[in-house]
Amino acid sequence: MMLFINNKELDMYSLLKNSSFNRSKKANRRIPYLIGKLGLGLLLGVFLTPLWGQAEEAGVTDKTIRIGSTLPLEGDFKVYGLAQKRGMEAALAGQTVQKRTIEYLTANDFYTPDKTMVAAKDLIAKGIFAMVNSYGSPTTKAALPILAENKVPAFGFLTGVGFTGPGDVLNFRVSYTAETDALVEIALAAGVKPVEVCMYIQNDVLGLAGVKGMRAALARHSGTEAIVQKLDQILNMPGDSPDRNNIGPVGAYLHHTISAHGGYQSLKKWEADNNSHCRFVVVLTAIEEPANMFMAFARYKGEPWFFSASSLLVGERLAKILSDNNVKDKVISAQVVPSLDSALPVVADARKALGKTLDYYSLEAYLVGRSFVTIMQAIEGPITREAFLKAARRQPYDVGGVKIDFTTDNQGSDFLETMVLQNGHFIPISRQDIAPLLK
Repeated sequence: MMLFINNKELDMYSLLKNSSFNRSKKANRRIPYLIGKLGLGLLLGVFLTPLWGQAEEAGVTDKTIRIGSTLPLEGDFKVYGLAQKRGMEAALAGQTVQKRTIEYLTANDFYTPDKTMVAAKDLIAKGIFAMVNSYGSPTTKAALPILAENKVPAFGFLTGVGFTGPGDVLNFRVSYTAETDALVEIALAAGVKPVEVCMYIQNDVLGLAGVKGMRAALARHSGTEAIVQKLDQILNMPGDSPDRNNIGPVGAYLHHTISAHGGYQSLKKWEADNNSHCRFVVVLTAIEEPANMFMAFARYKGEPWFFSASSLLVGERLAKILSDNNVKDKVISAQVVPSLDSALPVVADARKALGKTLDYYSLEAYLVGRSFVTIMQAIEGPITREAFLKAARRQPYDVGGVKIDFTTDNQGSDFLETMVLQNGHFIPISRQDIAPLLK
């Protein structure tokens, strides 16, 4: 074994050779031993100390912190993934955590669960600290077991299913369950009868989260036992996408399709079976086209239904395609982020950073990115995943006027704003002002 000895070691060697200590043969025999011990110690110091001192969590170096997202960056759903990517990049630009910049990697998954699993594994192989701001509910369901297996936290995914696991999951947006619960309560308070509340859903985990909210709202009112029983039957069906039509006040369409006929006929059957009509229909789809197809078809058929669109849909794009298809009123919605013209500092920052490209998808991503940075900057000591989760749950945070709080559960934001379609635009409206529209 070769030992590399620096100048200081050589000086010490010369001192030992020329000292009186060298007069002793016994001492002479100890010199190579001492130098060997000294050299080995210095080698260990050179090679082991930096490794111990610099040993960090996966995705963390002395200069960067690497995070990732699975997004639909190509194909039919790319408009959403690209908007999220813009929002995150704007939020992370110029931000540092303990003098480290944040490196943001994305992987395309076409909003398809099988491809999400591949994309998630690819990002993990590249070494990410956390998965942040990924898109979609069925895709999140596919990714979470992989993230849990590799102990990668999931933060601020664009899904309202309200996942609690597997693994460490911190949600940003209000859940579809809470959103639908609030909208149904608004309708009931305005005089809509329980039997007149219906839903049109994407037939998967996304839609079922909304059905849970509808059930929760109706279950708090007397005389709804028969309806709740039907909703339980729909919720408890085995499999990811069984045929949930023609059972209760729910119409369903398949993920990656836009066909509205089956779901529409399901609601017409509910009306006939109960000698009633769907006065208030909550529309919970992942993208605008299936919602537009359903609402436009119902209007074409002359239905007087009042629609409620999910927060995923609200924006100028939905407003335009609805108006183009003669749906210009009787549509309200919930929104889980402030309006684009809000005076809140974080929204003003997003407007400045994103300009004309700012929409609700990029704004939500911007808020998620800023929230992630805020929590990371609150870490005390070494940057580890455990320290990040501890910092997230230690205290509430104010992110430029938007409150996030993980101290009691894994749901960060409780922000929920109601909006109404008027003159081709969605504008904020108070819950009290919705009631007269439903009369």
